[in-house]
Amino acid sequence: MTKKNRAFLKWAGGKYNLIEPITALLPEGNKLVEPFVGAGSVFLNTDYPRYVLNDVNPDLIALFKTIKRRPQTFIHDARKLFTAGNNSDDAYYALRREFNATVDSYQRSLLFLYLNRHGYNGLCRYNRSGQFNVPFGSYRKPYFPEQEIEFFAAKAQRAVFTCLSFEKVFRRARKGDVVYCDPPYAPLTATANFTAYATSGFSLDQQHELARRAAHTAHKRGIPVVISNHDTDLTRLLYADADLQSLQVARFISPKADGRTKVAELLALYTAKPRAANVISLAQAKRKVAR
Repeated sequence: MTKKNRAFLKWAGGKYNLIEPITALLPEGNKLVEPFVGAGSVFLNTDYPRYVLNDVNPDLIALFKTIKRRPQTFIHDARKLFTAGNNSDDAYYALRREFNATVDSYQRSLLFLYLNRHGYNGLCRYNRSGQFNVPFGSYRKPYFPEQEIEFFAAKAQRAVFTCLSFEKVFRRARKGDVVYCDPPYAPLTATANFTAYATSGFSLDQQHELARRAAHTAHKRGIPVVISNHDTDLTRLLYADADLQSLQVARFISPKADGRTKVAELLALYTAKPRAANVISLAQAKRKVAR
């Protein structure tokens, strides 16, 4: 693609800046399957005939389905929330309470976009009770992404949206598909507390299971899989039987200004022919990373 397309959502860990190396690695296929679609940058910048776009966040998938069905109605109604009067602490926290209280899917979708664009740093975070708890972002004039929504809606006509575990999505993949995975990232350091990390929704066990399923899907079923993750000792051990490509990416790793840094990113390509490697068990990975 000559022109890159931005997602209409702000998204921590979004892949807009990695589109070129990711798309260069993705094989051709009849359908792109994304078990962790996030804001959808890879979807928006590829040209597969069909897509299966999945995420475990039901608010995100409900929003995508709404925009696919009624984009102009959604744009008309969502725009009303993007006013100077709503760009304040009081208004933001009142609308956040409204979002957390309502069970109306359409209203939650409208408010999800508002919270995403007005909340801090494009974060999407819920507490243990399932309440959205991202603080106010204090931006001068949050951008209303009308053109990005329209582009997404048009392309979404090729897509099916699901809200399933990544394991179920892998089971549904078929020969001729291509799978791209952008999971919650593994910890950057060997000293990170994996128990604490797991509270964000993706544990070390799940990182290992994703790698195992990617290898099985490619080597035994002939369906190529690409995974992106931090480039660490752990991920290199987990993806040992994939073709690996390392990149440097600018990323926020803390809320402070000095948290802007270059972080090594790893792209792992699993194909039908496994790379010669000693694949390790989860217990071995934990022992090696803990050293």
